[in-house]
Amino acid sequence: MKAVVYNGPRDVSVNDVPDAKIERPTDVLVRITATNICGSDLHMYEGRTDFETGRTFGHENMGEVIEVGDGVDKVKVGERVVLPFNISCGFCKNCERGFTNYCLTTQPDPAAAGAAYGFAAMGPWAGGQAEMLRVPYGDHNCLRLGEDAQEKENDYVMLSDIFPTGYHATEMAGVVPGDSVVIYGAGPVGLMAALSATIKGAAKVMVVDRHPDRLRLAEQIGAIAVDDSTTDPVQFVLDQTMGLGADRGCECVGYQAHDPQGTEDPVMTLNRLVQSVRFTGGIGVVGVFLPQDPGGPDEMAQQGKVAFDYGLHWFKGQTMGNGQAPVKKYNRQLRDLIAAGKASPSFIVSHNLSLDQAPDAYQNFDERNDGWTKVILKPQQAGSAGR
Repeated sequence: MKAVVYNGPRDVSVNDVPDAKIERPTDVLVRITATNICGSDLHMYEGRTDFETGRTFGHENMGEVIEVGDGVDKVKVGERVVLPFNISCGFCKNCERGFTNYCLTTQPDPAAAGAAYGFAAMGPWAGGQAEMLRVPYGDHNCLRLGEDAQEKENDYVMLSDIFPTGYHATEMAGVVPGDSVVIYGAGPVGLMAALSATIKGAAKVMVVDRHPDRLRLAEQIGAIAVDDSTTDPVQFVLDQTMGLGADRGCECVGYQAHDPQGTEDPVMTLNRLVQSVRFTGGIGVVGVFLPQDPGGPDEMAQQGKVAFDYGLHWFKGQTMGNGQAPVKKYNRQLRDLIAAGKASPSFIVSHNLSLDQAPDAYQNFDERNDGWTKVILKPQQAGSAGR
């Protein structure tokens, strides 16, 4: 089968690799019909992680079930399913408590927790930017879709990661109806956080970024776009909230945050959130931060440490939630919102491309070229396709 293979920093290719197959009775084999390029893939693509050469990318996946193991009871051949990027067992201590993002069974490192398809330091699992994908614990990990699965494929594939992740940011921040919310980052996750805050009934949603195409999408769903290359975002938020600060804030950028001049500053968005959010407000951090970052701009950053303004955070009595989203906690309810026409996360999609176009797509998405806001690869699609 064909798959997107990592060859080294900023070098991917579409190669022939061994076919995915059923290996255990609880496995499900899925023919991939849609698989996204994620901002988290770019950390690995740029060589900022220990992702091994020769491995396959792809943790945002959906498709059609083509085979099931003898131990699979619920999922049937022919069904369309979307797969949480977290690979979880459903029965370990963390899974039973709802923390499927920190599964102990699917992560072979006893000092770690949490697994994912095609992801650095999250187990040996193959990615889904390929023609087929093996799904372990299939009854648990497959979210079955209805008759509109093909019609709304670009919406449903967002349930694999970014829609639940954006929603998780608002959950950790504590967004409730009537809140004012500031979101740093208008990439796909930040836009999903904005959509989620709107679904939850936030009165005012402000999205900080500097890419015009992303800010236009934020405005498309009723958010206030804040261009931090021309405006002080902290002062803007204070001006919008009678000097008090936003009720809630979401960090959707992560450790590769840059200032408008292009200087990398991994703590910039965190400290701006502390300044932007009111006393006793809540902050949710879903942007990726790592224990070690050898490519970081200074010695602290290389050790995964940042000069966080903890004193002001403590003084203001703010709360902060961190970490990857437990996708299964949210994906059913978000699926039903899509099915009912109450949410259409595909508004961020700029390109539907064939698998063979992945190398060009990675380059354009990594360079943040105008108009490349979200790419979906369609392995069953032949030739080239536009936006």
